[in-house]
Amino acid sequence: MFKTIVDPADCEVRSVIRFLNAKEVKPAEIHRQLVEIYGENVMTDGMVRKWVRQFNDGRTNVHDEARSERPSVVNGGLVAKVKEKIRENRRFTIRMLFDEFPQISKTVLHEIVTNRLNYHKLCSRWVPKMLTDVHKTK
Repeated sequence: MFKTIVDPADCEVRSVIRFLNAKEVKPAEIHRQLVEIYGENVMTDGMVRKWVRQFNDGRTNVHDEARSERPSVVNGGLVAKVKEKIRENRRFTIRMLFDEFPQISKTVLHEIVTNRLNYHKLCSRWVPKMLTDVHKTK
């Protein structure tokens, strides 16, 4: 019995597919060997066939191609402006911030406040997450 490799990188699995395809192993057999070593959730038989087809068509790169993503509205300048508004009034709400920045959705504003600036709500006041329990009880 072989040792199972848990959570392999996608490019590692594709490299194995490319190698076995170069040795002219059939896609069904490649899939069987992948499942034997990497486990049941490694890759479907159809995806193995797709990669074999791509390698046969001349593809040599095993890494994902770059994708065009939707540009983010969140940038350093916007985060700084939101931080300045928070410092003016700690008892703000996301709705109040939305009134100040109507071009940005409430969801994005909440993401800026909680994830970028690391604030969370405590007794109707937004405070940095770095406070200890002792600070919070005062």
